[in-house]
Formats: sequence, C-alpha cells, structure tokens
Amino acid sequence: MAQTRLVVAQVRGLHGLQGAVRVEVLTDRPEVRFAAGRVLHVEGDSRPLTIVASQPVEDGPGWRLRFSEVPDRPASERLRDAYLEIEVDREADLGAGAAYWHEVIGSTVRDSTGAELGRVADVYRAGETEVYVVRGGPAGEFDMPAVRDVITTFAPERGELIVDEHVLDLDSRVVEAPERTSPASPRRRPRWSRHGKGGKPDDPGNPAAGPGAAT
Repeated sequence: MAQTRLVVAQVRGLHGLQGAVRVEVLTDRPEVRFAAGRVLHVEGDSRPLTIVASQPVEDGPGWRLRFSEVPDRPASERLRDAYLEIEVDREADLGAGAAYWHEVIGSTVRDSTGAELGRVADVYRAGETEVYVVRGGPAGEFDMPAVRDVITTFAPERGELIVDEHVLDLDSRVVEAPERTSPASPRRRPRWSRHGKGGKPDDPGNPAAGPGAAT
C-alpha cells in the first residue's frame, strides 16, 4: 500500500480542562479526517493521537478535537501551534484520476500546441470547484478552474496539465497590468491543505474524477 502523511489541521488554541484543542482545518473533508477513532500525528512525530471526540466550533471557524492520549490541558500544551497529519493509503484514499493538491502544485500548464502557460502555484476552492492559480507564463497570473472543459489532460504524476486555451480566452490577456490610482486589496483565498511544508497538501478535497485534486 502507498502510505502517505497528509497535513489536515493546525492547532490554534486549547479548550477547557480536558485536553481539547481548537484546530484550523486544512482539509476539505474534516468530517472524514476527524471522525472518532481516526489517528493523527504531530508533524514529524510517530506518536499517535487517537480522536475520541470532534465537532465544528459553534461560534467560529475550525473544529475542536479531543484525543485519548491527551487527558488534560497541561498535556495539550505540547500541541499548541502544531501541524497535525493523518496517514492514508493513497490508492484507497483517492478516486481514479484524482490527486492531492500538493501533487498538482508545480505542474507545468501547457496549451493545446504545447506552449507553456506557466506553473500551478496555488490551489483554492470556490464553491464546489477547485481552482488552480497559474503563474510565470506569458499571460501573467490567471485562475484556472479544474473542470473538464478547461483541462483536457490532467497528469500531475508527470508534472503536466494541458488546457484548452480558447476556453480560458488567454489570447486577450495583457501581461502588464494597467496602472492603478490606488493600491488594490489582495484577493483572499481559502488556505489550501498542506503536505509537510510544501504549502500542501493534506488532503490539497473530495477526490474528483478526471481533472481534480483532493486533500
């Protein structure tokens, strides 16, 4: 089995006296990754953290988790700010034609003629659709939805995505942005799941058939 460790959360705070922690969710399947009985690990640590209770935070973002190995608040102190990983069997975890987000990052994006349009630099989710941020090509930065009409060949295993440039309408793009009279506010995208420190992956969503990635 192809085992891999996926980052699914980062501990952002402690809760109560029974060792519960509040985590920032770095997976789009928290109900699966945080189910009772699942085992997490502090990043780079082999010691298990067996989930005994989990639930979304009622009055804010994130989830609360309790582990059988963390009986009280003093024991939970070592988890503060830690990234939490889960070990999965990649083949069983992903559907056919799917990949984790961290596996898509860095892939070269080419048009139907083979010309390079840039590389996937980031991934985020807009509603039910994954969107790849492409940078470093002649058209400048652009967002590319992970749908079949756009991505005709999805092959992150060989570091390549081929797209229909006509659907993206890249011919009309200008590399140099027009001058602005005032600075623009940066777009805020949901954080993507991480693998190690690749900016990753955990666990990149529901596995998507064909063009798609997962966390």
